[in-house]
Amino acid sequence: MIKVAFFDTKQYDIPGFEKYKGDMEFKFFETKLTEDIVNLTNGFDAICAFVNDELNDRVIEKLCKNNVKLIALRCAGFNNVDLKYAEGRIPVVRVPAYSPYAVAEHTMALLLTSLRRIHKAYNRTREFNFSLNGFTGFDLHGKTVGVVGTGKIGKIFINICKGFGMNVIAYDVYPDTTSDINYVSLDELFEKSDIISLHCPLTEDNEYLINKDSINKMKKGVFILNTSRGKLINAEDLLAGIKERKIGAACLDVYEDENDIFFKDYSGHILQDDILARLISMPNVIITSHQAFLTEEALDNIANTTVTNIRSFFEEGKLINQVTN
Repeated sequence: MIKVAFFDTKQYDIPGFEKYKGDMEFKFFETKLTEDIVNLTNGFDAICAFVNDELNDRVIEKLCKNNVKLIALRCAGFNNVDLKYAEGRIPVVRVPAYSPYAVAEHTMALLLTSLRRIHKAYNRTREFNFSLNGFTGFDLHGKTVGVVGTGKIGKIFINICKGFGMNVIAYDVYPDTTSDINYVSLDELFEKSDIISLHCPLTEDNEYLINKDSINKMKKGVFILNTSRGKLINAEDLLAGIKERKIGAACLDVYEDENDIFFKDYSGHILQDDILARLISMPNVIITSHQAFLTEEALDNIANTTVTNIRSFFEEGKLINQVTN
C-alpha cells in the first residue's frame, strides 16, 4: 500500500483527495513541512506539499534518510524546492495547471473591486449610508494593461481584458510567437501601462521584479496586480510607492513573507509584520490570502492530478509532470 503524508492541509483539501485515493493510505497534517517536523515523514512512501512548505536541502536530505521516494507538489509553483539538491536524490512532481481560469478571474475580480470601490460600497450600504462620495473610478475600456507572463493564466487574463476593450501589451522571457499578443520590452511595459498584472513564476532572475527602480519607470497612478508569487514584488518598495502616490492601487493575492501568516486566523492577535499591516491599512490596497486558486474545479483537478502523479510513479514507474532543475 502506498502511504502519503500531506502537509499544510486545510479542511477544503481533504474531500478531493479522499475521492481519488483508492487503496492508498493518506495522512493529513495541518502543520507545514519544516526542518523541525520532517521526522513525521518516517514510514511514508511519498509526501505531498503545498506552496509554503520548506523543501530545502536539509529537509530533502532527511526525506531521503526516511526513505521517502517522491515529493508530490499539489501546486504549480516550485520556488520553495531546492531542485539542485533534489536532483538525483528524489524526484519532484507538480500540478502544472489546475485551473488557470480561477486565478485569472480572481485577478480581474480584485481589479474591479479596487477600481469601483465595491468593498467600500458594501460596508457603507450595510450601515445604510448611500452616499457616493469617494467612489469615482475610471473605465477599463481603452486603458493599457501590461501582462508579465503569458502562460496559461496570463493568456486567459489577456482574453478577459480584451473583453473589456482594453489595450494589452505583454512581456515574457519566452514569448509565444504563434499568438497575436503584442510583446514589448519590460521597460516599455512599465512606462506605458495603466495597469500591470503579474502572471509569471518566481525565479532567481525575476525576484523583486517590482522594486524602487521599476516603480520609478511607471506611470503615476498605476495599478499593480499580483496573483502569482509574493517575492515578485519588494513589499517595502511597494509601500513607499503607495505613500508617495506613485502607485494608484495594489491588488495582491500573495505576499513576499506570507509563509507564517497566510492560511491562518490572526484576528485575535497583533500582526507582527509591520509592512503587511501598513499595506492592509492603506485605502487603495486590497489583499486576499492566496485564494485565487480556490474554486471547486481547481481543487478537484489538484487532487486528481496529484494522485495520478503519485500512482503513476509507484505503480508504473513513470514520472508525470516532473519538475527538473
